[in-house]
Amino acid sequence: MSSQEFDPAALRKVGVIQQKQAEYFALRLHAVAGDFTPDKIRKVAEVADKYGRGQIHLSTRQGIEIHFIHQDHLEEARKELESAGIIMGACGPRVRIVAGCPGSATCRWGIIETKEVAGYLDRTYFRQDTPYKFKLAVTGCPHNCAKATENDIGVMGGIDPEWDREACIDCGLCENICPTAAITKTDERYVIDFSKCINCSICTSSCPVEAWKPGRQGFILWLGGTLGKTPRLATRFPGLIESKERLYELIDRAIEYYRANGRKKERFGFTMDRIGVEKVIRELAGNT
Repeated sequence: MSSQEFDPAALRKVGVIQQKQAEYFALRLHAVAGDFTPDKIRKVAEVADKYGRGQIHLSTRQGIEIHFIHQDHLEEARKELESAGIIMGACGPRVRIVAGCPGSATCRWGIIETKEVAGYLDRTYFRQDTPYKFKLAVTGCPHNCAKATENDIGVMGGIDPEWDREACIDCGLCENICPTAAITKTDERYVIDFSKCINCSICTSSCPVEAWKPGRQGFILWLGGTLGKTPRLATRFPGLIESKERLYELIDRAIEYYRANGRKKERFGFTMDRIGVEKVIRELAGNT
């Protein structure tokens, strides 16, 4: 079968990418928050050895790509992968795989359980068509290991810390380690300037006597981030979102807003800039 008989756009939709080498393709595999089971990893290695050149590429979105699959073996390779529960990824103008960090399951700084949120977003939106590529990431806290601010939609765990005067031993550690200098000592009290606080868990995780405790806990929503040739860091949606239901409602509104208002090959952040960031946020919040 000649390469002219292939439809590159249709193949990209299911994560099959034509290489610059004639008749060769890369298989982009689906993952959620970078997780693969050992059995799936073994199958990927087997397919890479059997149909490729024995190499596996770990993508920047925590997925796996197998390069140098000849066009004559595309269907066989895909079927072998699917037999192990591995489906193809996505490329082109649609929702890509969801990136994520380990979150509170294993990380001492993690505020939210990232895998649950990433799984929901993947089940709900993966491969849905959008005006241009659309990327989501879920990160457990403002350390931002999963780069929520560099994605079209980023979810980040956050807290409002509260100071317990009775427990405090006045060691001053919190004031010294706060990354934004939001904590200061005033009149024998430690106070937070919430205009500086980024809702991280450094004070609550580091206090030796637990004098800083998590108060409100929830999600920070970031909108419109992208890297590439014209980088744009995401815009924070105001406030701390305390329920998954509200978070998912806002994400759904954002994606539908982009579908309705985005232009072809215009990333979500640039749609926001063109229309007006404050106007977009008001409309997403329901405050029109």
